[in-house]
Amino acid sequence: MSDQPVPARPTLDLRSLTPARVALGRSGASVPTNALLDFTLDHARARDAVHAAFDAPRLLADLRALGLAVTEVRSQAADRRDYLRRPDLGRRLDPGAAASLAREAAVPRQLALVIGDGLSAAAVHAHAVALVRHLLPLLAEGDAVALGHVVVASGARVALGDEIGAILGARMVVTLIGERPGLSAPDSLGAYLTFAPQPGRTDAERNCVSNIHHSGLGYDEAAFKIAWLVREGLARQISGVALKDESADRAPRRIGTFPAG
Repeated sequence: MSDQPVPARPTLDLRSLTPARVALGRSGASVPTNALLDFTLDHARARDAVHAAFDAPRLLADLRALGLAVTEVRSQAADRRDYLRRPDLGRRLDPGAAASLAREAAVPRQLALVIGDGLSAAAVHAHAVALVRHLLPLLAEGDAVALGHVVVASGARVALGDEIGAILGARMVVTLIGERPGLSAPDSLGAYLTFAPQPGRTDAERNCVSNIHHSGLGYDEAAFKIAWLVREGLARQISGVALKDESADRAPRRIGTFPAG
């Protein structure tokens, strides 16, 4: 029998490949102090994101700077407390907002864009305007998709976009909204697309492009996917499980990076 020590087998450093909590090590029967402190900090950031105030005036100003005509509305959720306790209120427009939106509705267009705070206003503040900036040129290419209305909605759940789209007479609605904060991504933005929007649509009738944030899906790739789904959804008159995302087959080589700033 050889007295030579068995060489240590190399191990894969999983933590270099994912922000997930893996290979944390241990201290006795628990995790190391640093891992516990990191968890506590990320949990606090996620809670803060849920309760963060929505800066609608800033968002309106930034969107108007892009040359867009923007309308502001709110749901029936009177405040954040109502919003979190009564999800149903976030899916319906305030009656006054609905009436005002109906009065402002001009000629129906192909596409309505709704931007709502959702469960992470921080995500909207960080990413919504930059994503719209990348999306607009893609919608204008070739047979341009007419963007008729842009609406900023406070106290919004995803389904609020269906009522807004129906009032505006849009053939399709794209709702950009803050997703439920995670411990590794408190500022993740999601995009939900619905053809022929109307109240009562189910999640199976929508397409979703999710995890848009600095450690997730970049603006270029997210905008490309959204524009592809918009065009295909309008052409085929469908969305949701009936519309498979095949945008990767046509994605340009530059996709996959996330611009700084």
